[in-house]
Amino acid sequence: MSELLTTPLHAWHKNNGARMVPFAGWDMPVQYVGILEEHKHTRTHASIFDISHMGEFLLEGHGATEALATVVTHNLATLAPGKCRYGFLLNEKGGVLDDLIVYRLDTEKYMLVVNGACIDSDFAWIKSHLPANLTLVNQSFDIAKIDLQGPESFDVLARIMPADWTSLGYFGFREVDFEGFKVIVSRTGYTGELGCEFYLPWDKAEVLWEKLMADDAVRPAGLGARDTLRLEVGLPLYGQDLDTDHTPMEAGYGGMLKSEAEYIGKSGLGSVREKLIGLRIDGRRSARHYDEVYAGEEKVGTVTSGSIAPSLGYCVAMAFVRADMADTESFTIKGPRTTLEAVHVDMPFYTSGTARRKLV
Repeated sequence: MSELLTTPLHAWHKNNGARMVPFAGWDMPVQYVGILEEHKHTRTHASIFDISHMGEFLLEGHGATEALATVVTHNLATLAPGKCRYGFLLNEKGGVLDDLIVYRLDTEKYMLVVNGACIDSDFAWIKSHLPANLTLVNQSFDIAKIDLQGPESFDVLARIMPADWTSLGYFGFREVDFEGFKVIVSRTGYTGELGCEFYLPWDKAEVLWEKLMADDAVRPAGLGARDTLRLEVGLPLYGQDLDTDHTPMEAGYGGMLKSEAEYIGKSGLGSVREKLIGLRIDGRRSARHYDEVYAGEEKVGTVTSGSIAPSLGYCVAMAFVRADMADTESFTIKGPRTTLEAVHVDMPFYTSGTARRKLV
C-alpha cells in the first residue's frame, strides 16, 4: 500500500482531535466532534472544511478557449472572466472521467479544479488532447483549498477579509490580498448552504485556517458531514454517483450540456440506459453503496450513495435504475444484511438551503 498524501493542515487536524481516514489516496479528517453535530452547525452557522486534496490545473495560451472547449462539456462561449462553471470530463463513449469546475481567470487563462483521486489521470488526459503551444501546469501541490460553508459564512468572510462582498454572485469569484498573499475567493459550495471557497498558497493554509477558527461562528467539519450535506441536496460524488459507465445525461445533468463545441464524448450522450434517481427511506437504517434496487421481484438498479439525512429525520439515497423503470413510485433495496422499502422522490431532498441567497 502506498503512503497516503497529506494536506498542509494535516498536523493541525491530528493535534485538534480529528479522526483521520484514508480518502482518495489522502489522509483526511472525517470528523472532529461528530458528523451529526458538524452537519447541524454547517446548516445553522458556519463550518470550515480542508479540501486541499482537490487538484488545480492552470491552462493558458493563445487558443486556450477553443482547445479546452473540445475537452470539457462546459459552455465556455458564455463563461465570462470572473465566473466559474461546473461540468464534466468525458471519455470517448460519454462516460464521466471526472466532474470539475472551470474558472475563467482571463480571456485565454483558466483554472481547472478536479477531484483529488483523479489528479494524475485528469492531467494526463487533458494534456494529451491539447495543442503543444498551450501551457498546462499541475498546481495541485502549490494551492491549498479551504471551504467556508453555512448561512453565516459571508458574515464571517466580511470580518476576516473586510470588503463589499454583496456583489459576489453564485459561481462568481475574485482575487484579493490577505496577510501579504493572494487568495481567490469563489462562491460555489458543496453543501447547499451559502458559502465560499479559498484558493491560496499551500504554505499559507494554516494562516487562514487559524484566522477563520478564531471567529466565534466557525467550527471545523470533516468529510463525514461534507458527505451528508451534499447528499441531502442531491449533489453527486465522483466514483459513486458519477463514473465512466454512466453519462451526464443518465446522471440528470443533460440541462447543463449547452456547449456547441464538439467535445470528446458528445456523440455518446444520446444513449440513456439508466437514470440516477432519489429515494426516501423512512427510519434510520440507510442504504449503502452497491445495495441492489428491486421493483417487485426484479432487480432494476444499484444504490450509489445512501445515508441518514440529519436535516430531514429520515434516510435518503441515490440509485441508478433502468431508464424504463425510473418513474416507478416504490422500490425495495436489498443489502447484505438488510431489506428496506424506498419511495422515489425528487432531488434535492433538502430544499431549505441558503446557497443562492442574495447578499444584500
